[in-house]
Amino acid sequence: MTQQKQGKLNRLDKTLPEGLLVDAAWMERHGYSSSLRSQYVSAGWLEQPARGTYKRPWGNLSWQQVVISLQVLLQQPLIVGGRTALDLQGFSHYVSAEGLRTIHLYGREPPPGWLNKLPLKETFRFHKTQTLFKSDPVTKGLTSRDSDVETNVDSGNESLHGTLNRLPWGQWNWPLTLSTPERALFELLDELPKDESFHQVDMLVEGLRTLSPRRLETLLTDCRSIKVKRLFFFFADRHQHAWLKHIDRSKVDLGTGKRMLVKGGKLDPVYQITVPDDLYAPS
Repeated sequence: MTQQKQGKLNRLDKTLPEGLLVDAAWMERHGYSSSLRSQYVSAGWLEQPARGTYKRPWGNLSWQQVVISLQVLLQQPLIVGGRTALDLQGFSHYVSAEGLRTIHLYGREPPPGWLNKLPLKETFRFHKTQTLFKSDPVTKGLTSRDSDVETNVDSGNESLHGTLNRLPWGQWNWPLTLSTPERALFELLDELPKDESFHQVDMLVEGLRTLSPRRLETLLTDCRSIKVKRLFFFFADRHQHAWLKHIDRSKVDLGTGKRMLVKGGKLDPVYQITVPDDLYAPS
């Protein structure tokens, strides 16, 4: 029996990589009962960052390790997106330190309840992908061997798979799956005006000079939100990046009627949205 327990402990060293964490359901699936887990925790072979979660007792826990654990080990189809994805890819030059303490995750189903109980300085905010887009970019997993997420590959209008990236992270180069800058921009625009600043978004869009027009067309076609599509063209017109002239506007449904986004703001006559007065004049 002791030899069997030792064999399971040795196997755990291989199946639970250092720095990552798993939940009780994962442990059960891999043959580690509640009593055995308790023994491992008591002996110091495992630690519990939050109730129902387990990791090997080395190093501090980071939010990146947590998300990679969800994506790789727990097979949760959650994507890092919005402002967080832009920051990780070098675009959020104007974000306050406070803003970077919120990690934006996107998926069809919410993450496990223990996520915001972990001892991290950051908090996680979940967004439903189906609210913003018609299609789901992930159908088999994220960073598993059977993943259908292709890094930096454009796709046709029928699919959004090409709107995700993988970013190597940490000393073991674990793959962190996140939105491309194009997709992250749409996710960011969706946060206006309640949870994002028009002026910070304007500065971010100013720096997005190298976006893929093909990806942008894919996203515009698939986007459910009239508000987001109008905001996209409003900011794109302001900054006139080279990619704008390659987008076929005739394919995009911008809806009808006015949208009041800023109380007391200026109505843009082209896109019928109210914006802050000082953003109304084109750059």
